[in-house]
Amino acid sequence: MEQYIVTGMTCAACSARVEKAVSKVEGVTSCSVSLLTNSMGVEGTASAQDIIAAVEAAGYGAEVKGAAKNGKGTVSSAAAEDMLKDRETPLLKKRLIASLGFLIVLMYFSMGHMMWGWPLPSFFNDNHVAMGLIQLLLTVAVMVINQKFFISGFKSLLHRAPNMDTLVALGAGASFAYSVYALLAMTGAQTRGDMEAVMSYMHEFYFESAAMILTLITVGKMLEARSKGRTTDALKGLMKLAPKTATIVENGVEKEVSIERVKKGDIFVVRPGENIPVDGIVIEGNSAVNESALTGESIPVDKAAGDRVSAATVNQAGFIKCQATRVGEDTTLSQIIQMVSDAAATKAPIAKIADRVSGIFVPTVIAVAAVTIAVWLIAGESVGFALARGISVLVISCPCALGLATPVAIMVGSGMGAKNGIMFKTAVSLEETGKTEIVALDKTGTITEGDPRVTDIIPAEGTDADKLLAMACALEKKSEHPLAGAVLKAAEEKNISGAEVSDFKALPGNGLSAVLDGSELCGGNMKFISGHADISEYMLKKSEALAEEGKTPLFFSRDGKLEGIIAVADVIKEDSPQAVKELQNMGIHVVMLTGDNERTAKAIGKQAGVDEVIAGVLPDGKESVIRSLKKKGKVTMVGDGINDAPALTRADIGIAIGAGADIAIDAADVVLMKSRLSDVPAAIRLSRSTLKNIHENLFWAFFYNVIGIPLAAGIWYPLFGLKLNPMFGAAAMSLSSFCVVTNALRLNLINIRDSKKDKKIKHKNKKEEKEMEKTMMIEGMMCGHCEAAVKKCLEALPGVAEADVSHEAGKAVVKLSADVADEVLKKAVEDKDYKVTDIK
Repeated sequence: MEQYIVTGMTCAACSARVEKAVSKVEGVTSCSVSLLTNSMGVEGTASAQDIIAAVEAAGYGAEVKGAAKNGKGTVSSAAAEDMLKDRETPLLKKRLIASLGFLIVLMYFSMGHMMWGWPLPSFFNDNHVAMGLIQLLLTVAVMVINQKFFISGFKSLLHRAPNMDTLVALGAGASFAYSVYALLAMTGAQTRGDMEAVMSYMHEFYFESAAMILTLITVGKMLEARSKGRTTDALKGLMKLAPKTATIVENGVEKEVSIERVKKGDIFVVRPGENIPVDGIVIEGNSAVNESALTGESIPVDKAAGDRVSAATVNQAGFIKCQATRVGEDTTLSQIIQMVSDAAATKAPIAKIADRVSGIFVPTVIAVAAVTIAVWLIAGESVGFALARGISVLVISCPCALGLATPVAIMVGSGMGAKNGIMFKTAVSLEETGKTEIVALDKTGTITEGDPRVTDIIPAEGTDADKLLAMACALEKKSEHPLAGAVLKAAEEKNISGAEVSDFKALPGNGLSAVLDGSELCGGNMKFISGHADISEYMLKKSEALAEEGKTPLFFSRDGKLEGIIAVADVIKEDSPQAVKELQNMGIHVVMLTGDNERTAKAIGKQAGVDEVIAGVLPDGKESVIRSLKKKGKVTMVGDGINDAPALTRADIGIAIGAGADIAIDAADVVLMKSRLSDVPAAIRLSRSTLKNIHENLFWAFFYNVIGIPLAAGIWYPLFGLKLNPMFGAAAMSLSSFCVVTNALRLNLINIRDSKKDKKIKHKNKKEEKEMEKTMMIEGMMCGHCEAAVKKCLEALPGVAEADVSHEAGKAVVKLSADVADEVLKKAVEDKDYKVTDIK
């Protein structure tokens, strides 16, 4: 995705206009414009020049995002930080202060003197024209200060794409124009000496309304800009973590250089209290590193030689020397920043409703305002009354609230995720994750640690646990079996070093043998050891009990005598049962996928507390399991992102767990930095909260306009005498966007790990599609090309889900998702010049 900065956009109508213009460019496959970050993401083969030209033709400006880019098209953190800098608020603040200065004086003249009798210089006492002129001049000053509304508003009107500024410019301009007309008419009346007409025209002045509208909209814009700036705080916080310098070692000498000069392979040192400058591997020293900036985990992680370290994490304890492995835009921090930026640049499906409304909103409002004025004039009301109603309609209508409803919540939500080590790649993934009905968990590395450990040591009579472990360590030392590492690790923890053995052999049938001090040692499964030693009934029962718990019992013997059993298992992560329980409390069906046998799988599943266990699933079979689960509801697959890639892609949402530094996992929609399974319910909780917030924002935006526009038009005036002053309309418009953005900021207050408020989702009771199967006996197929031709013609038929064709067996097994007549299947095959002899 190529990203651009778009200038000149002020409301949702603008972003809709830009999106429409760019989508028409040849070669553009998708385009999404964010009003929140004034950015645009474009996918396709169109050139940057064509895209920029299309934006400029629509009346806006555009440039490729970030001057400093690498070959991958990612933006440097310095450039990205500069782009997110809040430039709007300081400018709006200056405009507001200047506007208020003139407005206060204007209100003193127009309302203070007339309504409350505040004193004025004697020159103005009977000179009503002078009073009108001073109000005109003060209003002109406010209009000049806020000229941006008029320039942008009328420019967009000329491009036939009116926006919010057009509504403000028309409203304030109409108030000013009518007031000027009233002033000229009053001057004529004063010249004629018609004081009654003079006083009548004095009450037709709307100068203060024009100035107040512009000032109040500026107040709203400033509050909105300030709040919008806060929505990107999480992203800006990440960018500020990026160190500016690094201490590298060249020819044995330490030298401080700027971060841009660090190259892959450079040696750098980090002292206690310093930030790690780039991603690397520790080559010397030990330390504890605080990785909370990237993972949300506050407990420091011990690092020694060979361990990976990431940029922006803090070295808390010792001095470490490292070798740079990822620099610049390749560091984990830069990838996180890029991922959050991309999520903000994409559009959630729910935003499309607001986009469609925003595209026609402003022209509709202008039409409603014109009709309002015409209706009141026809009804016999004065021009001033009719104009006030029309102006109120223009200034109360707010397309901004609609346009901001979704992107502000997405930005805050994705920022909250990033702070907690949960990366949502797109706005779609942030919206859809919360709709999960089924969670499929890969066992190894997701529910379990993925690292076998010794869980039980059961010595036989006449020996003890340490002697058994020492013997096992001596035997397993030369083994390459994955379970041998668990035995060696357990021995190391107890400071037991196994003796050197001779005549080591790895024997068929899962067994090992060696000679130690003239004694024959054997180790392996029960079947293997039973041929070398007698196993008592007690030990057999023990081994069966261990197997029932999902553990692998390893038997060891010396000179034909059983020495004992050591049980090894891939133990469940500490937080797995709680995470599964939280998912179930959300109304989610939890399934465990594993390649283990049924007995082991059920034992692990029981410990974890999952609803369903699917055992004997090989890595390449997970994708088909996910496909069948999808028939029952929306599926989220959680795996390590490596051998689970096809299943992650097939699922509605793919979550890669324990990504660590490798966060750019293409197959996943959501990436979890840590190996905590508890981050899965946290991600779903955050998604649900974000979606709820979007619904609240959209409701407010629609509700506000549905209530506000009829009130402004004066519909309730004949019934209840209710009418809206244009100034109050402008105040309401100012607050509407501010309310939407402020509501989105509430997402920062939620605790995504608190399960107390979890609610069970209502399942749509998606019925499992009944797959019918028909077997066709076919003559004439001679090779693989024949198989492919028959398969293609059958799968092209409506209702055929899959066709498994074999030329050797002379048949095709056809899976149907709907009823397909035998004649239709037969005709499709025989049209390819093969003969169908039977269909079952």
